[in-house]
Amino acid sequence: MSIGANEVFEAITNIIQQVERTQMGNMSKAADRLFESLSKGGIIHVFGAGHSRAFGMEMCGRAGGLAPVKLVGLEDIAALEGITGINLVDLERDSHTAHRLMEMHEVQPEDAFIIVSNSGRNGAPNELGLESQRRGIPVIAVTSLDHSQRADSRHPSGKKLYEIADVVIDNCCPYGDVILEIPGFAEKAGSASSVIGAMIAQSLTAEIIARFIQADRTPPVFISANVDGGDEHNKEIVKRYGHRKITY
Repeated sequence: MSIGANEVFEAITNIIQQVERTQMGNMSKAADRLFESLSKGGIIHVFGAGHSRAFGMEMCGRAGGLAPVKLVGLEDIAALEGITGINLVDLERDSHTAHRLMEMHEVQPEDAFIIVSNSGRNGAPNELGLESQRRGIPVIAVTSLDHSQRADSRHPSGKKLYEIADVVIDNCCPYGDVILEIPGFAEKAGSASSVIGAMIAQSLTAEIIARFIQADRTPPVFISANVDGGDEHNKEIVKRYGHRKITY
Protein backbone atom coordinates (compact mmCIF):
# COMPACT_ATOMS: atom_id res chain seq x y z
CA MET A 1 0.00 0.00 0.00
CA SER A 2 1.35 3.42 -0.93
CA ILE A 3 0.23 7.01 -1.18
CA GLY A 4 1.44 9.72 -3.52
CA ALA A 5 0.83 11.63 -6.72
CA ASN A 6 0.53 8.52 -8.89
CA GLU A 7 -2.22 7.15 -6.67
CA VAL A 8 -4.15 10.42 -6.88
CA PHE A 9 -4.02 10.38 -10.69
CA GLU A 10 -5.10 6.74 -10.81
CA ALA A 11 -8.00 7.16 -8.38
CA ILE A 12 -9.40 10.29 -10.02
CA THR A 13 -8.95 8.89 -13.52
CA ASN A 14 -10.97 5.84 -12.47
CA ILE A 15 -13.79 8.05 -11.21
CA ILE A 16 -13.76 10.15 -14.39
CA GLN A 17 -14.06 6.98 -16.44
CA GLN A 18 -16.97 5.80 -14.27
CA VAL A 19 -18.76 9.11 -14.78
CA GLU A 20 -18.19 8.83 -18.53
CA ARG A 21 -19.57 5.27 -18.58
CA THR A 22 -22.65 5.95 -16.48
CA GLN A 23 -23.66 9.62 -16.58
CA MET A 24 -23.58 10.79 -20.20
CA GLY A 25 -27.29 10.13 -20.62
CA ASN A 26 -28.11 12.17 -17.52
CA MET A 27 -25.89 15.01 -18.71
CA SER A 28 -27.71 15.02 -22.04
CA LYS A 29 -31.09 15.15 -20.27
CA ALA A 30 -29.82 17.96 -18.05
CA ALA A 31 -28.59 19.94 -21.06
CA ASP A 32 -32.00 19.57 -22.71
CA ARG A 33 -33.74 21.03 -19.66
CA LEU A 34 -31.21 23.83 -19.26
CA PHE A 35 -31.30 24.81 -22.92
CA GLU A 36 -35.10 24.87 -22.78
CA SER A 37 -34.94 27.40 -19.93
CA LEU A 38 -32.45 29.55 -21.82
CA SER A 39 -34.68 29.41 -24.91
CA LYS A 40 -37.54 30.82 -22.82
CA GLY A 41 -35.39 33.78 -21.84
CA GLY A 42 -34.37 32.40 -18.48
CA ILE A 43 -30.96 32.01 -16.92
CA ILE A 44 -29.25 29.15 -15.13
CA HIS A 45 -28.48 29.57 -11.44
CA VAL A 46 -25.69 27.40 -10.05
CA PHE A 47 -25.54 26.81 -6.30
CA GLY A 48 -22.82 25.06 -4.36
CA ALA A 49 -21.67 25.48 -0.75
CA GLY A 50 -18.15 24.89 0.55
CA HIS A 51 -15.98 23.22 -2.06
CA SER A 52 -19.04 22.66 -4.24
CA ARG A 53 -18.91 26.40 -4.96
CA ALA A 54 -15.99 25.58 -7.29
CA PHE A 55 -18.48 23.96 -9.67
CA GLY A 56 -20.30 27.26 -10.08
CA MET A 57 -17.06 29.15 -10.56
CA GLU A 58 -16.22 26.69 -13.33
CA MET A 59 -19.45 27.49 -15.19
CA CYS A 60 -20.06 31.16 -14.42
CA GLY A 61 -18.37 34.27 -15.77
CA ARG A 62 -15.35 32.62 -17.34
CA ALA A 63 -13.71 32.22 -20.72
CA GLY A 64 -15.42 29.55 -22.79
CA GLY A 65 -18.50 29.64 -20.58
CA LEU A 66 -22.05 30.70 -21.29
CA ALA A 67 -23.08 34.19 -20.24
CA PRO A 68 -26.59 33.52 -18.85
CA VAL A 69 -25.25 31.39 -16.00
CA LYS A 70 -25.17 32.91 -12.53
CA LEU A 71 -23.27 31.82 -9.42
CA VAL A 72 -25.38 31.56 -6.25
CA GLY A 73 -23.61 31.07 -2.94
CA LEU A 74 -23.87 31.42 0.80
CA GLU A 75 -21.28 34.17 0.57
CA ASP A 76 -23.89 36.32 -1.19
CA ILE A 77 -25.82 36.67 2.06
CA ALA A 78 -22.75 37.90 3.92
CA ALA A 79 -21.86 40.35 1.14
CA LEU A 80 -25.36 41.76 0.83
CA GLU A 81 -26.05 42.06 4.52
CA GLY A 82 -22.58 43.20 5.56
CA ILE A 83 -22.15 40.31 7.96
CA THR A 84 -18.68 39.45 9.23
CA GLY A 85 -17.65 36.20 10.85
CA ILE A 86 -20.61 34.44 9.26
CA ASN A 87 -20.83 30.69 9.84
CA LEU A 88 -21.34 29.24 6.39
CA VAL A 89 -21.82 25.72 7.75
CA ASP A 90 -24.85 26.88 9.75
CA LEU A 91 -26.23 28.67 6.69
CA GLU A 92 -25.81 25.54 4.57
CA ARG A 93 -27.70 23.43 7.08
CA ASP A 94 -30.54 25.93 7.53
CA SER A 95 -33.38 25.42 5.05
CA HIS A 96 -34.49 29.06 5.44
CA THR A 97 -31.26 30.13 3.72
CA ALA A 98 -32.71 28.95 0.41
CA HIS A 99 -35.53 31.48 0.47
CA ARG A 100 -33.14 34.34 1.20
CA LEU A 101 -30.99 33.32 -1.78
CA MET A 102 -33.91 32.99 -4.18
CA GLU A 103 -35.16 36.43 -3.19
CA MET A 104 -31.83 38.21 -3.55
CA HIS A 105 -31.16 36.58 -6.94
CA GLU A 106 -34.69 37.33 -8.16
CA VAL A 107 -35.23 33.81 -9.48
CA GLN A 108 -37.88 33.78 -12.23
CA PRO A 109 -40.26 31.03 -13.44
CA GLU A 110 -38.37 30.68 -16.73
CA ASP A 111 -35.05 30.01 -14.96
CA ALA A 112 -33.32 26.75 -14.07
CA PHE A 113 -31.18 25.62 -11.13
CA ILE A 114 -28.09 23.46 -10.96
CA ILE A 115 -27.62 22.47 -7.31
CA VAL A 116 -24.30 20.91 -6.36
CA SER A 117 -23.99 19.07 -3.07
CA ASN A 118 -21.67 16.12 -2.65
CA SER A 119 -23.54 14.80 0.39
CA GLY A 120 -26.99 15.89 -0.77
CA ARG A 121 -28.17 16.06 2.82
CA ASN A 122 -28.15 19.72 3.94
CA GLY A 123 -31.10 22.04 4.44
CA ALA A 124 -30.21 24.95 2.15
CA PRO A 125 -29.50 23.06 -1.11
CA ASN A 126 -32.39 20.68 -0.54
CA GLU A 127 -34.82 23.53 0.17
CA LEU A 128 -33.56 25.30 -2.96
CA GLY A 129 -34.55 22.20 -4.86
CA LEU A 130 -37.95 21.91 -3.21
CA GLU A 131 -38.78 25.61 -3.62
CA SER A 132 -37.74 25.45 -7.26
CA GLN A 133 -39.99 22.43 -7.64
CA ARG A 134 -42.90 24.37 -6.11
CA ARG A 135 -42.33 27.15 -8.67
CA GLY A 136 -42.05 24.80 -11.63
CA ILE A 137 -38.35 25.54 -12.09
CA PRO A 138 -36.26 22.58 -13.33
CA VAL A 139 -33.59 21.32 -10.95
CA ILE A 140 -30.40 19.55 -11.97
CA ALA A 141 -28.57 17.91 -9.06
CA VAL A 142 -24.88 17.05 -9.04
CA THR A 143 -24.23 14.81 -6.06
CA SER A 144 -22.54 11.65 -4.82
CA LEU A 145 -25.13 8.90 -4.66
CA ASP A 146 -22.73 6.71 -2.71
CA HIS A 147 -22.49 9.34 0.02
CA SER A 148 -26.07 10.58 -0.09
CA GLN A 149 -27.65 7.15 0.10
CA ARG A 150 -25.60 6.40 3.23
CA ALA A 151 -26.31 9.67 5.07
CA ASP A 152 -29.36 11.01 6.87
CA SER A 153 -31.06 14.14 5.55
CA ARG A 154 -30.78 17.38 7.52
CA HIS A 155 -33.83 18.83 5.76
CA PRO A 156 -37.14 18.84 7.71
CA SER A 157 -38.77 16.82 4.94
CA GLY A 158 -36.27 14.01 5.37
CA LYS A 159 -35.54 14.17 1.65
CA LYS A 160 -32.12 14.21 0.06
CA LEU A 161 -31.17 16.16 -3.04
CA TYR A 162 -31.27 13.21 -5.43
CA GLU A 163 -34.88 12.56 -4.35
CA ILE A 164 -35.89 16.12 -5.27
CA ALA A 165 -34.18 16.92 -8.58
CA ASP A 166 -35.60 16.48 -12.06
CA VAL A 167 -32.28 15.15 -13.33
CA VAL A 168 -29.52 13.69 -11.14
CA ILE A 169 -25.89 13.56 -12.21
CA ASP A 170 -23.91 11.23 -9.97
CA ASN A 171 -20.32 12.43 -9.56
CA CYS A 172 -19.43 8.83 -8.60
CA CYS A 173 -17.26 10.05 -5.72
CA PRO A 174 -16.92 7.80 -2.65
CA TYR A 175 -18.49 8.29 0.76
CA GLY A 176 -16.68 11.05 2.63
CA ASP A 177 -15.13 12.36 -0.61
CA VAL A 178 -11.76 10.77 0.17
CA ILE A 179 -9.91 8.48 -2.19
CA LEU A 180 -6.60 7.31 -0.67
CA GLU A 181 -5.76 5.19 2.33
CA ILE A 182 -2.94 6.47 4.51
CA PRO A 183 -0.72 3.52 5.50
CA GLY A 184 -0.92 2.97 9.24
CA PHE A 185 -3.74 5.46 9.85
CA ALA A 186 -7.53 5.25 9.97
CA GLU A 187 -7.96 8.56 8.14
CA LYS A 188 -8.03 8.79 4.37
CA ALA A 189 -6.72 11.57 2.14
CA GLY A 190 -7.32 13.17 -1.25
CA SER A 191 -10.64 14.56 -2.45
CA ALA A 192 -12.17 14.01 -5.86
CA SER A 193 -15.41 15.99 -6.03
CA SER A 194 -13.90 19.33 -7.09
CA VAL A 195 -11.97 17.78 -9.97
CA ILE A 196 -14.91 15.65 -11.07
CA GLY A 197 -17.22 18.64 -10.67
CA ALA A 198 -15.08 20.69 -13.03
CA MET A 199 -15.31 17.93 -15.63
CA ILE A 200 -19.09 17.75 -15.29
CA ALA A 201 -19.42 21.55 -15.42
CA GLN A 202 -17.40 21.77 -18.63
CA SER A 203 -19.29 18.83 -20.12
CA LEU A 204 -22.66 20.45 -19.39
CA THR A 205 -21.46 23.71 -20.91
CA ALA A 206 -20.40 21.92 -24.08
CA GLU A 207 -23.70 20.01 -24.28
CA ILE A 208 -25.71 23.22 -23.98
CA ILE A 209 -23.59 24.93 -26.66
CA ALA A 210 -24.20 21.94 -28.91
CA ARG A 211 -27.93 22.56 -28.60
CA PHE A 212 -27.48 26.19 -29.61
CA ILE A 213 -25.65 25.01 -32.73
CA GLN A 214 -28.31 22.40 -33.50
CA ALA A 215 -30.95 25.14 -33.25
CA ASP A 216 -28.90 27.35 -35.62
CA ARG A 217 -28.42 29.92 -32.85
CA THR A 218 -25.29 31.75 -31.75
CA PRO A 219 -24.21 30.59 -28.29
CA PRO A 220 -23.54 33.53 -25.91
CA VAL A 221 -20.01 32.47 -24.98
CA PHE A 222 -17.48 34.60 -23.12
CA ILE A 223 -13.90 34.83 -24.35
CA SER A 224 -10.85 35.55 -22.24
CA ALA A 225 -10.46 39.13 -21.06
CA ASN A 226 -6.74 38.62 -21.59
CA VAL A 227 -6.94 38.32 -25.37
CA ASP A 228 -7.33 41.26 -27.72
CA GLY A 229 -10.96 42.22 -28.12
CA GLY A 230 -12.03 40.16 -25.12
CA ASP A 231 -13.35 43.04 -23.04
CA GLU A 232 -15.38 44.45 -25.91
CA HIS A 233 -16.87 41.06 -26.80
CA ASN A 234 -17.84 40.27 -23.23
CA LYS A 235 -19.35 43.69 -22.54
CA GLU A 236 -21.64 43.28 -25.53
CA ILE A 237 -22.82 39.89 -24.29
CA VAL A 238 -23.35 41.15 -20.73
CA LYS A 239 -25.59 43.94 -22.09
CA ARG A 240 -28.09 41.31 -23.23
CA TYR A 241 -28.46 40.02 -19.67
CA GLY A 242 -27.90 43.24 -17.72
CA HIS A 243 -31.42 43.10 -16.33
CA ARG A 244 -30.51 39.77 -14.66
CA LYS A 245 -27.32 41.15 -13.08
CA ILE A 246 -25.02 38.89 -15.09
CA THR A 247 -21.35 39.86 -14.81
CA TYR A 248 -18.04 38.70 -16.23
